[in-house]
Amino acid sequence: MKIQYAYTILYVKDVAKTIKFYEKAFGFEQKFITPENDYGEIISGPTSIAFASIELGNANFKEGFIKSDLDKKPFGIELAFTTSEVENLMENAIKNGASLLEEAVTKPWGQQVGYVRDINGFIIEICTPIKPKE
Repeated sequence: MKIQYAYTILYVKDVAKTIKFYEKAFGFEQKFITPENDYGEIISGPTSIAFASIELGNANFKEGFIKSDLDKKPFGIELAFTTSEVENLMENAIKNGASLLEEAVTKPWGQQVGYVRDINGFIIEICTPIKPKE
């Protein structure tokens, strides 16, 4: 049996607005959105990032789920985006509605890493690629 990681789904209040945020803040492109605007995906490389409405999540999970909330601590999970221009991407994300979580710092292994929260409260790590050992 072959298995492949296909996508991550984030449950959000407004799918279309969230996709627009990811387009403006990070430069991703919309891949797909349902006519009902309750599910959509962005092109983010071989693995897509998807967004589904909270209503769809409530229909999928009969006992409910914890919703992301900017007024509460973020979940212990993050999406990580690599770039050679960490500060510029963080600044653009914040300009387009993200909130700063942690300023960019350089880790002991040489990677630059910063954190923002998207418009729904999810953690986004913005970092340089990790350089392979020589």
